[in-house]
Amino acid sequence: VQLVETGGGSVQAGGSLRLSCAASELSSDDYATAWFRQAPGKGREAVSCFDNMDQETYYSDSVKDRFTISRNPAKNTVNLQMDSLKVEDTAIYYCAAGPVVKWDDDQEYDDWGQGIQVNVSS
Repeated sequence: VQLVETGGGSVQAGGSLRLSCAASELSSDDYATAWFRQAPGKGREAVSCFDNMDQETYYSDSVKDRFTISRNPAKNTVNLQMDSLKVEDTAIYYCAAGPVVKWDDDQEYDDWGQGIQVNVSS
């Protein structure tokens, strides 16, 4: 499965951006699609996940109540609405998909997008 991220860019702190992850084929019901991010000089961090099987959503503590993940089956996309952005949200954001058990473990994901830059300035 090929994943393509769109919607990144630059915004001031407090602003919003919406990322979209488009899959080349319909994802399986036992798949989850997640967003990870990597800031300069830091490791990859799990941000959020949408589980196709039970429609559950998951968030890291750092983005809970600010980010919202959703899936559009008709367009085969998973979107990440990012509100109240902070400077520390600056990173490359990656979309990932796979039949995962632990949503925040990047080793469990089979397919990855190329990443998209998000810059938040003060």
